[in-house]
Amino acid sequence: MTNTDKDRVVIFDTTLRDGEQSPGATMTHAEKLEIAGLLDEMGVDIIEAGFPIASEGDFNAVSEIAKNTKNSVICGLARANFKDIDRCWEAVQHAKRPRIHTFIGTSPLHRAIPNLTQDEMADKIHDTVTHARNLCDNVQWSPMDATRTEWDYLARVVEIAIKAGATTINIPDTVGYTAPVESADLIRRLIEEVPGADEVVFATHCHNDLGMATANALAAVAGGARQIECTINGLGERAGNTALEEVVMAMKVRSDIMPFYTEIDATKLMHISRRVATVSGFNVQFNKAIVGKNAFAHESGIHQDGMLKNAETFEIMRPEDVGLTETNIVMGKHSGRAALRSKLSDLGIELADNQLNDVFVRFKELADRKKEVFDDDLIALVTAGENAEDDRLVLKSLRVVCGTSGQAESEMVMTIDGVEKSASQQGDGPVDATFKAVRELHPNTAHLSLYQVHAVTEGTDAQATVSVRLEEDGNIATGQSADTDTVVASAKAYINALNRLLVRRDKVGQDQREISYKDVS
Repeated sequence: MTNTDKDRVVIFDTTLRDGEQSPGATMTHAEKLEIAGLLDEMGVDIIEAGFPIASEGDFNAVSEIAKNTKNSVICGLARANFKDIDRCWEAVQHAKRPRIHTFIGTSPLHRAIPNLTQDEMADKIHDTVTHARNLCDNVQWSPMDATRTEWDYLARVVEIAIKAGATTINIPDTVGYTAPVESADLIRRLIEEVPGADEVVFATHCHNDLGMATANALAAVAGGARQIECTINGLGERAGNTALEEVVMAMKVRSDIMPFYTEIDATKLMHISRRVATVSGFNVQFNKAIVGKNAFAHESGIHQDGMLKNAETFEIMRPEDVGLTETNIVMGKHSGRAALRSKLSDLGIELADNQLNDVFVRFKELADRKKEVFDDDLIALVTAGENAEDDRLVLKSLRVVCGTSGQAESEMVMTIDGVEKSASQQGDGPVDATFKAVRELHPNTAHLSLYQVHAVTEGTDAQATVSVRLEEDGNIATGQSADTDTVVASAKAYINALNRLLVRRDKVGQDQREISYKDVS
């Protein structure tokens, strides 16, 4: 295949917009800037940085990302109205290469929400796309729920958007309804039959409700789409989206049948996968393709024997293709700063000297409690130690007594808005007693909707990573922490979630409550 710009598939990452819409996955301002920076460094073509009209927090994050990004196109989302589009442009205009992405639901179900006739919606599409194009020469338009929109009407509004100045036409499978053969046929038919289709880029945005998001996205590419919208770890609404990692490796492994794309740094891809899992609180399932812990693990004797003779017998890609390595520097209490820096670098983690010193202290403390510190221990150690400087709630100390006689007891000291406070509580087990102590020190009505513990590595001295999800007044926040003491990790995760709820309270004003994130493509 001869590679031309027209053949190239561009990667559009919407982790910071659609990915953050996963209930409980809200990221702080600093975390959004960090993830955007990693995506930019990794080689992602387009970053959808957020929904600027949603809140001041979203607007500020998109603006800062636009100002700081070096290579990627920075895109903001806007509904089909002038106010949204103007606010979006105000945020993304600072980027070297800005893009406005405006959308409207075109299926019968979605047309019924604003109670618009087909003609009224067609006029609205023409007017809003024209308005966006008058502000920015890079405009993306999406007919939300396109895969359930009548063919004649979909073709009609796509043509209107193209004539109004859209440069990218995104075809969202908003509810994960379509199948791969339908995905390919729909794109192919639009390109063949809609006037002006050869002058724009067609994109695909697939949700994973039936587990076919990546298959549908790749089928759309086979049908002529040249932009894939995806998220890190497949994060997103409901069952999630097309996963960036799966798309990149599918194109790499099956380059014989797929177009070419911007090269993605594999080591950085694995690092950002782990980082997004941490800041979002959504752990990657062990058997998830490419990035799961078991993606390159073999237990069957037949598989192990085959792997020892020739790795290609049971692996279609090498671990190093996705930033992993078979060589392993054993880390322990005798390891120095140079070894730690080298190991972290192998894992795609680069730290400044002061950050390294801080991590090194925590590493030594962990190494005194464990015989060997594994890669996943280090990742958990680095990320779990990253507390926001403006956290209002900070755990200072915790002592727990539990056993077969009587109720568990906890004694806690916590700093709240700079003031040190202490409490003692009893409960049905050490975690219950600990959480009750937190609630005594910081009274709240948050409902604990998820409490999850898993060992980062094997053995009785393994670090435990604890995830906690809290819900309060419609706000959802997830906290995560790691420690060799499960109860300490639980306390830190719970407090981390409370801190995120406090940030969420500040971020979500009445304007944002009126916007239904569930209604975006």
